[in-house]
Amino acid sequence: MLKLHDELITELSNSLTTQNYNPVVVANHRLYARAFLDYLAECDIQVETVTPQQVDQYFGYAVQDFEIQYGRPPSARWHMLPRTAIAKLLRLAQGNWPPDAEMIGPDDEHRHEICREYEAWLREERGLASASIAALMWEARNFLRWQFDRAGAASLETLSIVDIDLYMDMRAPGLRRKSLADVAERLRSVVRHLHRTGRIPTDLTPHIIGPMLYAYEDVPSTLERSQIAAVLATTQEDRSPRGLRDYAILQLLATYGLREVRYAASAR
Repeated sequence: MLKLHDELITELSNSLTTQNYNPVVVANHRLYARAFLDYLAECDIQVETVTPQQVDQYFGYAVQDFEIQYGRPPSARWHMLPRTAIAKLLRLAQGNWPPDAEMIGPDDEHRHEICREYEAWLREERGLASASIAALMWEARNFLRWQFDRAGAASLETLSIVDIDLYMDMRAPGLRRKSLADVAERLRSVVRHLHRTGRIPTDLTPHIIGPMLYAYEDVPSTLERSQIAAVLATTQEDRSPRGLRDYAILQLLATYGLREVRYAASAR
């Protein structure tokens, strides 16, 4: 399989080069295609059998990976270049992409209807920015697809906090506290809409609780010894009166851990 993947990457690169694509664009296409193929290999999915639903699942994984790496969801247009590269790759692998449209079942149509209404409400009633709408819509589609796949469209009528907890448990692995809080906020929004439109009987939003966040919690409370040594070494290079003063203060802090009031007094 790895050899086949390498051949596909080479074929994609040659095809783009023949069409006079910019070398940077070719390199980006190779990067996006390789990431997708690595995902398929990890999931044991043959590239010749990939479906549009599996591509969507990959982008769900990619968004989660982005949130883990950067602590925030990607922009609304982030997926466009990777999706273009993947489409070109699958066209080479399958000969026809996207595949001919398949029959859409009643559950899928119901899910699409909810998403269309929700997006219109976010845009027209709440007047949110496109990036905010994109993030909220991604969570809504992901939640509804997850719920419908496991219990069917009718399960919305009996949706409970148990279902909400199961979804949050599914989303939680690997996410930072800030990212998980964002998931809870986006989930509250779609659940509130489902209750507002009468699709779920109970307002579950008070029970969707994200982790408690604190101001400046991303700022480390302590520095490692190597970091302290680097700060001292950099400060020591300044031989001016102010530099010597700062170096002395930092030495006191590093050695004795004095409170800010005491070293402020010593600086006078």
